[in-house]
Amino acid sequence: MKLPVRLALLLTALTATAVSACAPQTSGGSPSGADETSGTLRVWLFQEVGNQPKEQVVDAVLAGFEKDHEGTDVTVEYIPVETRAQRVKAAFNDPASAPDVIEYGNTDTAGYVADGGLADVTAEFGAWSEAKDTDPTARRSVTVDGKVYGAPFFVGVRALYYRTDLFRRLGLEPPRSLAELTTAAREIRAAEPGLYGLAVGGAYTYGALPFLWAHGGDVTDLDSAASRAGVEAYTGLFGDDNCPAAKCAGMGGNDTVTAFAAGKAGMAIGGDFSHQAVEAGKVKGKYAVVPLPGVRPGSVAPAFAGGNNIGVLKSTSHRTLAVDLMKRLASKETQGKLFEAMGFLPTFEDVRDDAAAKEPFVRPFVKTLEAGTEFVPVSPGWAAVDSGAVLPTMYQQVVSGRETVAAATGDAAREVDEALGDAR
Repeated sequence: MKLPVRLALLLTALTATAVSACAPQTSGGSPSGADETSGTLRVWLFQEVGNQPKEQVVDAVLAGFEKDHEGTDVTVEYIPVETRAQRVKAAFNDPASAPDVIEYGNTDTAGYVADGGLADVTAEFGAWSEAKDTDPTARRSVTVDGKVYGAPFFVGVRALYYRTDLFRRLGLEPPRSLAELTTAAREIRAAEPGLYGLAVGGAYTYGALPFLWAHGGDVTDLDSAASRAGVEAYTGLFGDDNCPAAKCAGMGGNDTVTAFAAGKAGMAIGGDFSHQAVEAGKVKGKYAVVPLPGVRPGSVAPAFAGGNNIGVLKSTSHRTLAVDLMKRLASKETQGKLFEAMGFLPTFEDVRDDAAAKEPFVRPFVKTLEAGTEFVPVSPGWAAVDSGAVLPTMYQQVVSGRETVAAATGDAAREVDEALGDAR
């Protein structure tokens, strides 16, 4: 899930792992049912790699909030992303020690709602004048069963990084289809045996899913012909003619971007949040980015829409204040400043267009978003799929030669169906 400085967070994260939750003991709203208009609000936000710029933006928001709400103060705790599951689950079960407002990964939404932890803010979100400009996919990430449980905070997507110097030397053009991508990868590997043509990873779920979606497949229908075609297209990139399985089967998203940044690959699928890491590598000044192509020449493969949201806990005794703070933290002004400070890609389409105009590196990612993105199933059962590494296991079984595509997708389909079915 993140932008330049947020390489550590993966939609991989980004991306982000959903919380596997049990039913909370006490999450039916504030203990007293009160909506206090003063006092202390507690906020949990994610700790970033290089957190100071984020803190400065947030501090400015809090100063304005406290000025407008006399008798109110806000305390912020920046929590590690890796331990958020335990912290948030404990907060849901103990409202007395819980924050009022939290930042959370967009794949966490359904699980948190099932836990009874997030407040339904449908009415307030609908009345918010800025909400109309929210990217549809980002809005989907805060919506469960037609109700809204937060405000989108930023979005992250992936595109294709490629070495301009290699492409010039080999007479290659940026690929316009997945078939051209595969051909280019093999040509690079043949000309430069010490490089991966396209760095791919058997544990790189969000790099693999665009191949699945581009072929018409879906994670809820893995044993369909379309899904199998997508899995076959991705796993076909593992081999001595591109990225040897012995080295690449265990690689994740960070590994592939690191290989590219270090000059060890001709291409890689990386996020807008990977930009800073690539700029700091050996390929600085020798690369460009284009949307990852789809099956049809000139099309764009659907990318996973990663990112984070800001939500209000159901247990808060300061609901009105908490909702106001949520909107201020997720506002157009704040998202614009966070883009400038951290590189977080805004969820508002107009703010994102302004960002792309200022920073050319953003444009391929904005084009990817505009072409249409996909998301994981909005179900509390996704936590089991994610934590059980169902999709990475599927890809690795094929890449290692232990299972055929048909067998691996069939196994994974049953696990996904079971996990999502149990959550219904």
